[in-house]
Amino acid sequence: MKRKIGLFVFGVLVMLLTSEVKAQSYATGIGLRSGVSNGLTVKHFIETDLAIEGILHSRWRGLVITGLIEKHVDISEVRGLRWFYGGGAHIGSWNGNRNPPWADSGFGGATVFGIDGIIGLDYIFTGAPINLSLDYKPAFNITNNAGFWGDEVALSIRFAF
Repeated sequence: MKRKIGLFVFGVLVMLLTSEVKAQSYATGIGLRSGVSNGLTVKHFIETDLAIEGILHSRWRGLVITGLIEKHVDISEVRGLRWFYGGGAHIGSWNGNRNPPWADSGFGGATVFGIDGIIGLDYIFTGAPINLSLDYKPAFNITNNAGFWGDEVALSIRFAF
């Protein structure tokens, strides 16, 4: 299953990097984020190259809210494709018996707070209000079993307007 997802993501990237298309820009995108954790994403550009993103996702039977600010840089060889980087913070609650890898054995659940980084690719299609983002979002929990959370890779599909 993971291999099929990896091949799909690789195929999408190859198509994006090898096609020469003119793409429109967008101000706001709302959609789904799928990866190690799944949830909702909203990205809004406050300047032509600067966006804020909010992510609401579930993990370890809990809910986490992440806020990010992202700098976007055009990739001149492919119109509509940008790479981006940025950072922010998260706050949430984890419940149940499934604990993060760094947690003590008696974790059971807690409110967490931490900092996040992000780097990825962002693409907007021509003639269709669809935006795709593929990113890596490492995080570090500061409270309640502090530790590095380095496995967040996700694909976001948004309706752009």
